[in-house]
Amino acid sequence: MSSAAEQEARAAEHARHQTRADQRETRDGVPGRPSATAVGRLIGHRSTAVAPRRDRSAAPAAGPAVHPGSPEPLGARPCRGPDGVRGTNFALWAGGAEAVELCLFDEDGRESRCALTELTHEVWHGFVPGVLPGRRYGYRVHGRWDPWTGARWNPAKLLLDPYARAVDGEFALPAEVYGHMRDWPQQHVADTVRDDRDSAPYVPKGVVVGDDAVAGAPDEWTDDRRPKTPWAESVIYELHVRGFTMRHPAVPPELRGTYAGLAHPAAIEHLTRLGVTAVELLPVHQFAHEDHLLRRGLRNYWGYNSIGYFAPHAGYAAGGTRGQQVGEFRRMVRALHTAGIEVILDVVYNHTAEADELGPTLSLRGVDNRGYYRLQQDPRRYADFTGCGNTLHVLQPQVLRLITDSLRYWVTEMGVDGFRFDLASALARAAHGVDMLSPFLAVIAQDPVLRRVKLIAEPWDVGSGGYQVGAFPPLWAEWNDRYRDAVRDFWRGALPDARDLGYRLSGSSDLYERGGRRPYASVNFITAHDGFTLRDLVSYERKHNEANGEGNRDGTPDNRAWNCGAEGETDDPGIHALRRRQLRNLLATLLLSTGVPMLVAGDELGRTQGGNNNAYCQDNETGWLDWSLLDDPGWRALTELTARLIRLRRAHPVLRRPAFFSGLARPPEGLRDLAWFTPHGTEMTESDWYAPTTALGAYLSGLDLPQRDARGAPVTDDSFLALLHAGPRPLSFTLPGPPWARGYELLLDTSREDQGAPPGSHLAAGAPIQLPERSVLLLRALTATDLRQKTE
Repeated sequence: MSSAAEQEARAAEHARHQTRADQRETRDGVPGRPSATAVGRLIGHRSTAVAPRRDRSAAPAAGPAVHPGSPEPLGARPCRGPDGVRGTNFALWAGGAEAVELCLFDEDGRESRCALTELTHEVWHGFVPGVLPGRRYGYRVHGRWDPWTGARWNPAKLLLDPYARAVDGEFALPAEVYGHMRDWPQQHVADTVRDDRDSAPYVPKGVVVGDDAVAGAPDEWTDDRRPKTPWAESVIYELHVRGFTMRHPAVPPELRGTYAGLAHPAAIEHLTRLGVTAVELLPVHQFAHEDHLLRRGLRNYWGYNSIGYFAPHAGYAAGGTRGQQVGEFRRMVRALHTAGIEVILDVVYNHTAEADELGPTLSLRGVDNRGYYRLQQDPRRYADFTGCGNTLHVLQPQVLRLITDSLRYWVTEMGVDGFRFDLASALARAAHGVDMLSPFLAVIAQDPVLRRVKLIAEPWDVGSGGYQVGAFPPLWAEWNDRYRDAVRDFWRGALPDARDLGYRLSGSSDLYERGGRRPYASVNFITAHDGFTLRDLVSYERKHNEANGEGNRDGTPDNRAWNCGAEGETDDPGIHALRRRQLRNLLATLLLSTGVPMLVAGDELGRTQGGNNNAYCQDNETGWLDWSLLDDPGWRALTELTARLIRLRRAHPVLRRPAFFSGLARPPEGLRDLAWFTPHGTEMTESDWYAPTTALGAYLSGLDLPQRDARGAPVTDDSFLALLHAGPRPLSFTLPGPPWARGYELLLDTSREDQGAPPGSHLAAGAPIQLPERSVLLLRALTATDLRQKTE
């Protein structure tokens, strides 16, 4: 046997037996559970791992007396004890633990510890008199260290309460924060050797938050005080709390990059001027920065590395982090609601910041590794369906409770209106793959709070069978990446035929009509935070991610982009003009399509990331919005066009249908609710859908819409003809004649830079027009009555 193998065997054998040598008593007849009298002996016990390294700081002080308290609710809740004394009830689910210490920290950072000796249904709990809101705390959880069976308890590591409602401090990741010997010479077994150094000086603490910082007026978040925008009328605007205001000149410097900054009138004014109905915030749960980024002098900017599912990220708070961030977040939500804007959170319940077996011990791993995470058949390793090292074990009741408790908290106490679930397929995984009858989806479907809010799935993960676009059940909308790909391909001239484009523009009935779902199940997007910005999509064909420090290996190489003839910035005025036209084409296509459009903050300004398609670590001017772009008349015109398209969509229900098109002829004139036309002015045949084309027309009839007004009367609207031409040369297109229309009025022409006012041109039905190269035209179909009124 080699020396390395001998070392591995010795380390394995030692780790298996190092804690088993201690004699354990039985609690309530359950072997392996310590009695209350044994807790004191377990607390303070340190196993002698191979080559132990111990913390040499002064021993912590004994904490205050602990009363039994209550196992409900989980977390730290200020209340009054039986004798009327104010204090806080602490409750922590730690299913396999042998002892739990509550650690309290004073203003100078000194730690005192008290044992939680009450255990009810695997919840350790106690009421501590005199602990008031603002007090910082954490836990140390005792148990076996046996990575070969998935047991990774290490009381040397201070743990963040999974239910902490506020967090004070930032995560640093020195070796002391890892539960194992990170610098062990034999790295292939390093995760099996316990590190007994104290992590408390290097990790943030939970903060006790009073209910007065959370709960406002009793009816503050009731439905009549929320915007409650119907799905079909929604326009979503994805933004980053920090990046949106960091460079905003009208937001005070001390508020930039914060919840208060987003609530500032100058920030909200831009949203209302655009006309968006909801902001979708990139993750605002407390998150940690990855070690590999910190070592390169970078930070996790996007925040998809959650560690606290109840706490607003402290780094976005302007007014303090001893619980003040909770009130600040709520005031931001209230300000957006007052402006008629809903708040949707991008949430990351699929994994945590603790990564794989080589990651830090920050919270769930140290509370109960086997209870919270999905492990492989070799329980030393983590099942990873997320690409981030671990996957939460949503089949476990306590994990399902953690997630649903968190969701309900953000709805009922923080006022949010919906959620976008990152890598939602990972949450829908049952024992043998993704299952749309999984416990997670079943619980959401019957929850009286959660089933009423907006639910959006990112319908994939990185595991086998994880791609589930179109498969989620009713109540759920989905990010539709097939829409993204089809529209990108059409405008770059790479779509082989029109079949896929036709489905995507009309609501993707092939994906969402089954099971009673509606067109608004499709969240249509062309760009998202992950990938090129809209301007970069027409300026770069290749990713340029060198600033991320990963040798340009990160980020997808499949961008479906066209740079219009030059890679990156150029002084060529012709290329500049073409790029801006392509931006107008893409925005018009998105906002005229059936479904729910999602814009990305800054795309309406012409924001660029310099070709970086994975700016997750660019917490700098690369990732922040550049508001000075509005000083450029061209980019200002793009913003005005975006707002005009949203106003047009809001004014015309035919552009935001709540039901799929039938394609059937309706009396009295036999018009279809949706008809497709070739450039010859004839309806498309089956063979036309399979033929290569650069242009098509879509006629949307407003005569018989599948909806009623509040009094039950039928809703009618104008009818429209949308013409899309992606070819490089002008094209003759014959406008459909009667019965489709008696004439047409031109409302939009993306070949024109100035769209401040409708062109208003009058066009004859049945006559050919010259369709400009690479353009979108929107025409209102005129009836005989319309023509008479225009001549009178």
